[in-house]
Amino acid sequence: MAAGRNGGSASAEYGKTASFLAIGVGLTGLITYAYFLIASHVLSKPDYGQITVLWSAVFITISTLYRPVEQLLSRHISERLVKSEPIGQPMRVAATIQLGLAAFFAVLALVLRGPIQDNLLEGNETLYWVFFGAVLFYAASYFARGFLAGQRSFGLFTALILSESVFRTSFAVLVAVSLLEGQSAVAIGIVAAPSLSLMVVPLAFARRAQKARGTPDMPGREAEDIPEENSSSVSDRNLTLSESDEEFSLKKGTGFAAAVLVIMFSEQAFLNAGPLIARGLQGAAAAGFIFNVLMIARAPLQLFQAVSTSILPHLTSLHTSTEEGSKREFHRSVRMVLLGIAAFTAIAFVVMAIAGPKLMQIAFSKKFSYDREGLLLVTLGMGLYLSSVTVNQACLAQGQVRRAAVRWIGCAAFFIAWNFIPLVSNEFRRVEVGFLLTAGVLFGLLFLIYRRPHERPEDVPEAGSAEELEARLAAIDESV
Repeated sequence: MAAGRNGGSASAEYGKTASFLAIGVGLTGLITYAYFLIASHVLSKPDYGQITVLWSAVFITISTLYRPVEQLLSRHISERLVKSEPIGQPMRVAATIQLGLAAFFAVLALVLRGPIQDNLLEGNETLYWVFFGAVLFYAASYFARGFLAGQRSFGLFTALILSESVFRTSFAVLVAVSLLEGQSAVAIGIVAAPSLSLMVVPLAFARRAQKARGTPDMPGREAEDIPEENSSSVSDRNLTLSESDEEFSLKKGTGFAAAVLVIMFSEQAFLNAGPLIARGLQGAAAAGFIFNVLMIARAPLQLFQAVSTSILPHLTSLHTSTEEGSKREFHRSVRMVLLGIAAFTAIAFVVMAIAGPKLMQIAFSKKFSYDREGLLLVTLGMGLYLSSVTVNQACLAQGQVRRAAVRWIGCAAFFIAWNFIPLVSNEFRRVEVGFLLTAGVLFGLLFLIYRRPHERPEDVPEAGSAEELEARLAAIDESV
């Protein structure tokens, strides 16, 4: 079994990867920000509010349904790379789950078309079909993201998400220069983004096929790197790989994905429940306002996707590695990211304290007036939320997905309930205080799991199995 990379070289590689991704994802975040900036200027308050509701509905749905498969692929492909095991079975399991989720959504969305179109989207048929099409296309997009992240093909990963934001924003730009007109054209950008960006996917599979060079199930291993084996060693190795595939069953993959689904739903509740609740209580214009305020948390999260995407396979490799110092490097990586988030939050807090309301009006027009205290509350909550996401990735790498999921759903339920309890009379302040409070509780709960992980069942060998495995590996090495 291949040994993992040593901690120092792994950290150096991770640092370069995160820096590269930060540039690409930073551009993606800025372009996405521009989409809403342009939309808020060219559309009326109610029309812009409906766009934010559509966006929230799309991203709650796709993040809840499809990011679990992205995380499933990213974690288990990276783990198998370290162990030099095939990725075919995780790919098949993930594809089966993703297709099932997409089909489930399609049926449910068609059955509930009336309530979705009439109640959520205020009777707008175009917005309904944009919602329907975007969610289906994102199924393929998130599968591709997980595949690329697990193989650490971050150049193509960046090209995929960057092209999404460019295609989306181009429709708002066309409206701004009067080549297209109205809310429908702006909305179509939301479905055009995932569908057009999938042009990147064939390049990813072509690159993998070329890189494999006769060993398609061993990504990252060139043909000349594989030693010659006699028939006995090939038989033993094939037996080991077959057992590995059997271990990664549809049941196991579905269990992991289901737990991450709970986490993703909870994550979206933090970011998008506020606008949806505001829309229900006060109308589309109110939803647009609170959506803009929560962009203080959402925009950095988009930028932070570079770290979030690359840190899961990095931490999984360190957790799986048997190299000395890997455990220490695991915790060091988490600590460095948390320190970076703290520094970023401090800078953002100072900027918001000095010029927050004015900057928000520059960004989203003077249709809304912003409260400095509320912006500062959300800024602090943003720092705690980003820290929670970082610690969550560490928990996933440690195999603590179910324990993390319980904490996420509990905090999300509290946040939603908080917005309906009139402990704070002002509805907007209630969302802002609730976001900060819940983000702090979530970070504390996840940090406890990260520092005190439980062993996964698959990490605890049965009596005698360790000796049998050691004997098998010794036999393989000897024959090779």
